[in-house]
Amino acid sequence: MRVVFMGTPDFSVPTLEKIIEAGHEVIGVVTQPDKAKGRGKNVSYPPVKEKALEHGLTVYQPKRAREPEFIEQMQALAPDVMVVVAFGQILPKAILDIPKYGCVNVHASLLPRYRGAAPIQWAVIRGEAVSGVTTMQMDVGLDTGDMLLKAEVPLEADETGGSLHDKLSTLGGELLIETLKGLEAGTIQPEKQDDSQAGEYARMLDKALGKIDFSMAAAEIERLIRGLSPWPSAYTAYKGKTMKIWRAEVSEGNEGVPGQIISVDKKGFTVMTGDKALHVLELQMEGKKRMDAGAFLRGCHMAEGEMLG
Repeated sequence: MRVVFMGTPDFSVPTLEKIIEAGHEVIGVVTQPDKAKGRGKNVSYPPVKEKALEHGLTVYQPKRAREPEFIEQMQALAPDVMVVVAFGQILPKAILDIPKYGCVNVHASLLPRYRGAAPIQWAVIRGEAVSGVTTMQMDVGLDTGDMLLKAEVPLEADETGGSLHDKLSTLGGELLIETLKGLEAGTIQPEKQDDSQAGEYARMLDKALGKIDFSMAAAEIERLIRGLSPWPSAYTAYKGKTMKIWRAEVSEGNEGVPGQIISVDKKGFTVMTGDKALHVLELQMEGKKRMDAGAFLRGCHMAEGEMLG
C-alpha cells in the first residue's frame, strides 16, 4: 500500500518501523513542528521525524492539519491509507476523505472504554486488569470511529505508565500490519462503538495531577504513583521540599491522620492515608537523584509523627 504516516512521540515510532519492514511504500511522514527546548532553546525534532529521516522519508510538519496548503499536499500524494498514531492534531474531514482505505488510527486502549489523550496512564491509575490496542477507522469525532481490530494485554501488579506504554507501542505496530492486510483483503468487518460502554474520558496528564492527596485510599495512591511514572510523577512535600514518590506498597496502618508518618524501618517509611497506609520504598527529593527510601533514611533523620504534604 501507499501509506502516509502521521505520528509524533516515541509511542508512534514502532508502528512506522513495522510499516517499513512489511514492505509498504511510505510516501510521506507527517509530524508536529519542531520545538525549542531547554535554556539554550535548541531545536528538538519529534521522535517520528528522527526515525523518518533515518530512512530517508519525506517529512511534513504543518502547524495545523486543516491548512489548505497541507490538504492539497496530501491530496497530491494520493495515499491508499493514512495511518495515525498519536499525531497530536484533530484531522478535518477534508483529510479523512482522501485515502481509499481511510485514516486508520492506532489507539492505546480497548475502545470505547478509554477515549482521550492519556488512555495508558489512566488504565493503571484506575486499576484496570486488562488494557490493549484498538485500530479504528477515524471519523470527525474524538476516538469515536468504527473499530477494526483489537489486541489485549493484562496489567502486571507492578505495571507503570512507562512499562505499559512500551508494551502497547510494540503491540500497536503489530496490530496495524494485521489491519492493513485485512483492509486490503476485505476481510475486516468494522464494528461501531457502543457509546454506553465508554468510560470516563482519559484526559490529558498535567503536573498538578501528581500532587498526592493522602486522604485518598492507599490503594488509589499506589496506583497513581505507578500510573504517573515516569511522567509527570506523583509527589508530595517534606520539610518544605518536593518529594517524588516512585514506588510504594499498601500496608496495614496504625491510627494516625492522613499524611502522618506512622513508622520508619530499614526499607522505608509508612505514611497514613484515608484507608490503610502506604509503605514508601523509592523516592526522589528535590534536586537529588532517585533512590531507595532506605538509602534516603540513612542520610536523613525522619521521625514518626512528622507530616508529608
